[in-house]
Amino acid sequence: MPRSSPFCVRLRLPPASLSFIALCLVLCCGLPAHAEKADREKNIEFQGDTGGGNAETKIGELVGHVIITQGTMSIQADRITFRQNADNSLSATAYGNPVRFREKRDGADDYYEGYAQRIVYDGEKRFVELFENALLKKSGNEIRSNYISYSAATENFSAEGRPDAKPPAAGDTPLGARVRGTFQPKSEEPADKPAAKDKDKGAAAKDKGSAVKAATPLTLTPSGDLAPAK
Repeated sequence: MPRSSPFCVRLRLPPASLSFIALCLVLCCGLPAHAEKADREKNIEFQGDTGGGNAETKIGELVGHVIITQGTMSIQADRITFRQNADNSLSATAYGNPVRFREKRDGADDYYEGYAQRIVYDGEKRFVELFENALLKKSGNEIRSNYISYSAATENFSAEGRPDAKPPAAGDTPLGARVRGTFQPKSEEPADKPAAKDKDKGAAAKDKGSAVKAATPLTLTPSGDLAPAK
């Protein structure tokens, strides 16, 4: 059977009114920028092997090697049903083996990532749910379970131990009705800084002492060769 050509569509978001922009400037003045919150102002870009939807309701479905992005948010899956919400954010239900979800954290330079057999994302609430063999990763920390929910607004997560929906693949450890996770130790770099500062101060004092010693004048004694002739 011949392979269908990739399906790719780009949605253009309607421009905001001048009054709305002015209001945003007033509210955001003096506040830090948040990458995730700005995602909803970006275009929704999506592609797959086949797809369809309604340009008026902004509801669509994609099948086969699906990739959908909006700003820093991206989803990769085998199949996705999605919609553009009233606030221009994206909501989607994705299926895959596994589905991959990624989005930038608020006020930080790193991302949180999710992997599962099914992922449901609500862009209006900025809330994501991961079902079956789920993994949530953030800043080196990770949680594993058959169900995980995460709020990007509060950075709180919840995990439940649920029975495996199907036997694990060869070599994989079954999760079962358990929640597993790893929290990395906090960095102790700030505590090391004073010691390093004292070390630098001692080295500077040593260099200063050496400079003073080198600058001490030498005692000059007359030479017999230069004595005046009698």
